[in-house]
Amino acid sequence: MSLEPMRVVSLLASGTEIVCALGAEASLVGRSHECDNPAWVRSLPQCSEPAFDISVSSREIDREVNRRIRAGEPLYHLHMEQIRDLMPDIILAQVHCEVCAVTPRDLLQEGVRPVEAQVVALSASRLDDIFEGMTQVAQALGLSVKGRDLVGQERARLEEVRRKTAGRPRPSVVVLEWADPFFAMGNWGPELVRIAGGEPLLGNDGLYSSAISADLLRKANPDYLIVAPCGFDLERSWREQSVLEALPWWDELKAVQEGRVAFADGNRLFNRSGMTVTQTAEVLAEILHGANVRNASEGASGGMDWRWYTNARVQAI
Repeated sequence: MSLEPMRVVSLLASGTEIVCALGAEASLVGRSHECDNPAWVRSLPQCSEPAFDISVSSREIDREVNRRIRAGEPLYHLHMEQIRDLMPDIILAQVHCEVCAVTPRDLLQEGVRPVEAQVVALSASRLDDIFEGMTQVAQALGLSVKGRDLVGQERARLEEVRRKTAGRPRPSVVVLEWADPFFAMGNWGPELVRIAGGEPLLGNDGLYSSAISADLLRKANPDYLIVAPCGFDLERSWREQSVLEALPWWDELKAVQEGRVAFADGNRLFNRSGMTVTQTAEVLAEILHGANVRNASEGASGGMDWRWYTNARVQAI
């Protein structure tokens, strides 16, 4: 007689990835609007949605987020009745950033937390925190041994990236997590850049991504510039070209002149604290060194998750 799997509503894209990586995908009964990996999870009932229009410009999104935070208004709407009807044993959320995804406070404010459900709230400032999150989810699902194996596997992948880029020149790198205004990537991002054989500029290890002045980016003048806005897939990130090209000094940047600007999928890779962080390190190695360290199942980029930027004005000179 087999036991029924636990019922999990994941309101966190990285949490959904972890559940699936643990082989517990049958437990998932609901997801957030951001859960998209693996692709089949989109067929699950959607339990949240943005509280405002996110199709507008980066500047408008930033203004609205700040306005809502000051006013105490929600950034997400939860489908309360649906969550109740799904009768979860576990709800996955996060406590790291109130902007990035649903928090336990959102659940309490919306009154959707079933008394019997365990809320597993993940937090990730560094890579070790991400691995701890994998362990937490595994423990909640009664899969502690699988959790240890999964963490070991992901750490080994990162070490392979470090090994394959060791001894190469270490170019300076700025990763932008937002383009208008500029936010330099912090948290675990600088760790990934170093693992991939680069030297991160402007972003701070273990600290929130922070707004920086345009002049600071100009003075940093990195060897490589990677544009991977939070929540934007590759095509949406690619649209930020016009914002950057409007800067009067854009053409003067070393990275622009030497063809070392890349746009990337910020949503799935650079901003998500789940199973894709190892893939992000591999993508960084690919961008910085042309190093092919991806799993065979993931393949090379092929334009799917990052793309080189070409400046026609610089080429014409």
